[in-house]
Amino acid sequence: MSELAPYAANNESSSGRRYPEEIPKHRSEFQRDRDRIIHSTAFRRLEYKTQVFVNHEGDLFRTRLTHSIEVAQMSRTIARALHLNEDLSEAIALAHDLGHTPFGHTGQDALNDCMKNYGGFEHNLQSLRVVDELEEKYAAFNGLNLTFESREGILKHCSIKNAEQLGDIGARFINKTQPNIEAQMVNLADAIAYNSHDVDDGLRSGFITIEQLRETKLFNALYSRVEKDYPKLDNKRTIYEIVRRMIDEQIKDLIAQSSQQLLKAQPQSIEDIRQYNGSLISFSEPMLEMHLELKRFLRENLYRHYRVYRMSHKAGNVVSKLFDALLNDLRLMPPEYRDKAKKEEEKHSDTGRARIVADYIAGMTDRYAIKEYKRLFDPTELT
Repeated sequence: MSELAPYAANNESSSGRRYPEEIPKHRSEFQRDRDRIIHSTAFRRLEYKTQVFVNHEGDLFRTRLTHSIEVAQMSRTIARALHLNEDLSEAIALAHDLGHTPFGHTGQDALNDCMKNYGGFEHNLQSLRVVDELEEKYAAFNGLNLTFESREGILKHCSIKNAEQLGDIGARFINKTQPNIEAQMVNLADAIAYNSHDVDDGLRSGFITIEQLRETKLFNALYSRVEKDYPKLDNKRTIYEIVRRMIDEQIKDLIAQSSQQLLKAQPQSIEDIRQYNGSLISFSEPMLEMHLELKRFLRENLYRHYRVYRMSHKAGNVVSKLFDALLNDLRLMPPEYRDKAKKEEEKHSDTGRARIVADYIAGMTDRYAIKEYKRLFDPTELT
C-alpha cells in the first residue's frame, strides 16, 4: 500500500465499530471489514443475482458478484494512485450491493412498490441492514460489526426521513456533509464498472450492436483507435479491447481530475473532506459528458430492450406475488423467518411483519426466487 494522504482513512482515525472489539494483530481494521464481507452469506449469494441478465440466461454474463469484484479491483487501483486507503476502498466496493434483490433493479422496484405502505425498500439501506443486523455469524452481535467508515461508504444515498432513524450513520444526510473520500471514489468506480461491462454484456447478447454504440463519443473514439492499431482483429477481441480501453481512459481521467481538485483544495484531514462543499473525486467535464452519454445510451437501448423488458416484467411479477403470498400467510416462509416476522409484528405491527418478508425476498438469488415461486403457485411442483 502506498503512503496514505493525510485525508485518507486509517486505523488511528477510525470512528470505530458499534460493538467494541480488540484491535486485530495481523491486519488493519479495514482488512477485517473486507474479510468479514467476503465470508458473509449475502456476499456468496451475489453469484446468482442479476446484473442485467437474469442468472439462468447465460454463464458468461456478469452477476452482482463479478460486478462487485470488478469494482473492488478498480477501486484499489484508483486508491493507490491517489494515496487513499486501499483496504477500506475494497471493503466498500465488495459490500455495496449486498442488499440487492433478485432480478436487479426490477426486483428492487417491485419490492419497493410492495413495501410502499410499510416504509419502502431501497437496496442501499438494505445493504446496511445486512451488515448491521441480518448476518448471523458472530456470538457477540448481529451483523458484521463493520467500522463506521465502511458502513458510511455502503450508504450512498438516503432520504432525510430514513437518515433520522440511523443515528451517526445518517447524520451526514441531515447535516449535508460528505462521506469519507474512499466512499466518494468507490461510487464512481462502480459507475465506470457497470457502464463498461454492460456494454460488453450487451454486445455479447446481441441486444445492442457496435454500429449503434458508435453513435456515442467515447465508444466511437476508442473503436477508431483499435481499428487503426489492429485492422485485422476479430470481432470478439475488438470488443474486449475497446471495453478494456474504455475502463482505462475513464480511470486515468478520474485520477488526473481528482488529483488536481485535491491539490487545489488542500484538505489536511478526513474532517476537511467531510466539510468540503461537494465531492473531490470526479471526472473532467469532457469525460463526464461522454460517461453520461453512454449511460443514457444503455438505458434506452439495452435496459429498455424489449427482451430485457419481458424478463423484467416476469421478474417483477415473481417478486410481487411472492410478497403478497408470504405477507398474507407467514406459514409459507421457513420457520426462522416466520418466527422473526411474528416477533417484529408484535413490536411494530404490520410494518415489522412486512419488513421481515422483504428481508426474506431480498436475500433470494434469482434462481431461488423462481423456484420458490413455482413451489407456491405451480400445483405440479413438489415442495
